[in-house]
Amino acid sequence: MLPDPLPMSVVDAHCHLDIADGEDGAWLSPAEAIKLAASVGVTRIVQVGCDLPGSAWAVEAATQYPNLIAGVSLHPNEAPKLKAAGELDSALADIERLAQVSDKVRVIGETGLDYFRTGEDGRAAQHESFAAHIELAKRLGKTLMIHDRDAHDDILRILDREGVPDRLVMHCFSGDTEFARECVNRGAFLSFAGVVTFKNATSLRDALAVTPLDRVLVETDAPYLTPSPHRGQPNASYLIPHTVRKMAGVLNISVPELCAALNDNANRAFGGAW
Repeated sequence: MLPDPLPMSVVDAHCHLDIADGEDGAWLSPAEAIKLAASVGVTRIVQVGCDLPGSAWAVEAATQYPNLIAGVSLHPNEAPKLKAAGELDSALADIERLAQVSDKVRVIGETGLDYFRTGEDGRAAQHESFAAHIELAKRLGKTLMIHDRDAHDDILRILDREGVPDRLVMHCFSGDTEFARECVNRGAFLSFAGVVTFKNATSLRDALAVTPLDRVLVETDAPYLTPSPHRGQPNASYLIPHTVRKMAGVLNISVPELCAALNDNANRAFGGAW
């Protein structure tokens, strides 16, 4: 069942339409997912590639669908495998090429660090790849989108060392209030996923509560991180209204006010309307 439509349009700031369509048990084609999302007020989507095939797919999709923009990247968990194979430099060069194929490629990412799936032996490769993505975003004037899992301190350290790009998004923000403030102090937008609706996510809601309204985004990370009351099912952009309404309650503002802010913030975070 579709949630009640939002009163104003919002942007899904991070989605993987290709994964939802391509995995076993696929349930929505990209065209179907985009149409359902629009029917509930999610009228624009940021499609994110996590490896070379996914990044190429994101570029093609953004060219095909006017309400999509693309992100291109090597996910942090890809970096150690590419480094071990002697292919990291060439893969980064391919990402740079894809980033310049179309004006619809607005994002470099998701890049960053993931200490949950990658052990200490792979961290140096992740750091190298992250630094390269930061440099690329700055040089090309693109938005940097960060994946951060269990690596808050090193994310900030490498950002400070390399220099923060003009536009920075913390994808699926997962930190506490202190980390939220540190990110905002560096000019970041904090993007909140369906996790914020989970009963045990009190610290995440506390972080949202201290985030300035002009720095908040909403995302799905679909097909992952499905919001309540659909947790355990595949996620899709049309479920964002559940997350938005929960966020409005946490921020103690009306849903229309939050929608207006989310829409404006997305325009600023991703370099203008599309």
